[in-house]
Amino acid sequence: MVRAAVFDVDGTLVDTVDLHARAWQDAFRTWGKDVDFVEVRSQIGKGGDQILPMFFRPEEIKRFGDEMSEWRGEHFKSVYLPQAKPFPKTRELFSALRDRGVKLALASSAKEDELETYKKLANIEDLLDAETNADEVEKTKPHPDIFAVALEKLGISPENAIAVGDSRFDAQSAGKIGLLTVGVLCGGFPEALLRAAGAVEIYRDPEDLLTHVERLMSLHEPIKQKERMYG
Repeated sequence: MVRAAVFDVDGTLVDTVDLHARAWQDAFRTWGKDVDFVEVRSQIGKGGDQILPMFFRPEEIKRFGDEMSEWRGEHFKSVYLPQAKPFPKTRELFSALRDRGVKLALASSAKEDELETYKKLANIEDLLDAETNADEVEKTKPHPDIFAVALEKLGISPENAIAVGDSRFDAQSAGKIGLLTVGVLCGGFPEALLRAAGAVEIYRDPEDLLTHVERLMSLHEPIKQKERMYG
């Protein structure tokens, strides 16, 4: 029986993946580097500490990485964050899980102030038992720190919980601590990529998860039994 669900936020509960990619693309251009949008987008799901090394040399990051990250954050909040929208039925999904005794947490690579905005957009502030953001950990996804801290706050072990996320970095991060990951496609990442990273179930979005909430509750049944039931 699933006792806790730990949710990623960007691309999972709120439609922000493209917005983050554009903000990073703007920041890279401001510091003299044109990077294709698709290439930048493929890295969304990580925190800035993990994104910058994909595009800049260590000496460049040392010289202007903090300044660039701060600029990108302010630029995102002023230009792109006002465009963010929640995916439908997120509150209803969280309510359904709580009604079944499931503890709920957010595990996001976003900064704390961004996360506060997302909680309001999704209308889930009063339904959460815990949350973890990029400001609380040394390394963000795909490192396991964010999910590990969220579970520690909940007091639930990985074998009694699931992670829900839209990117391969969510599945990789959760998998490093033995946490099963349910993938969602609303962030725009391919199903094959999520499965290759370790996602055990794939759904369209929070509304689809709500429709299959009873199935989510049974994810910790033995694999052979699940295969007999669902083929």
